[in-house]
Amino acid sequence: MLSRTSRDPAALPRLLLTLLALALLWPGIQLSELDLGVLLHSDSQSEMGRFVAAFWPPAHKPEFLQLLLDATLQTLAIATAGMALALLLAIPASLLASRALSLSAASRGGRPKPLAQLLRWPVRGLLIFLRSVPEIVWALLFVRAVGLGPTAGVLAIAITYSGMLGKVYAEIFESVDQRPAHALLQAGSGRLAAFVYGILPNAAAELTSYTVYRWECAIRASVVMGFVGAGGLGQQIDLSMRMFAGGEVASMLLTFLLLVLLADQLSRLLRGRLA
Repeated sequence: MLSRTSRDPAALPRLLLTLLALALLWPGIQLSELDLGVLLHSDSQSEMGRFVAAFWPPAHKPEFLQLLLDATLQTLAIATAGMALALLLAIPASLLASRALSLSAASRGGRPKPLAQLLRWPVRGLLIFLRSVPEIVWALLFVRAVGLGPTAGVLAIAITYSGMLGKVYAEIFESVDQRPAHALLQAGSGRLAAFVYGILPNAAAELTSYTVYRWECAIRASVVMGFVGAGGLGQQIDLSMRMFAGGEVASMLLTFLLLVLLADQLSRLLRGRLA
């Protein structure tokens, strides 16, 4: 029998938090109208069986493989170009939104200047706005503005991911050891030099890992946006599903899986080099 001293003192708080989580989760399940029992219905199982059976064998005709290669390269181009445009806005915005290079933060006990705060909050508000609208919504707007094609996908990724990257970059800059940067600022160094030599070396591995992860997310997003006419693999998957060509869908899904695996291996390689 356990004594009072051997009992876990955090057991009661954990139990209360678990009960609170269940109490908050139940209304969400009710509002989402989740019904897992529909998967057990005979009609649903037979329909899913026919749908999955149509995936085999995957399409492998030469003309389709050439189409698949073109769509895959277009998907990679959409994700990469969108990320490149997003970085052009995210990097300067993250430096403006972060207090890592603030002169008041470098001095012990220094309070943030009102003017610096006045400039910092609008940048943070802009980043919040950019990432609050899903990329699929931006894609729909740009498809109407510039027409069907990959341009809409590139612009949608650039806008949404600039907000995501800017926010996380600013948090990474503030979370790393800032003493080297503060020492450089106090010694009279410029802010750019303090960032390059004081903050960037400590944050490089985390920045690279998150950037590659977001590039992987951009690949997935470009596939999703293809369903609204933004080009790439998504648009081809949509066309194949409408024609009930399950073998073509299977080949494209396997290609998409390989893209995600390659992005994961690239992230590990870069992190190993920068560690």
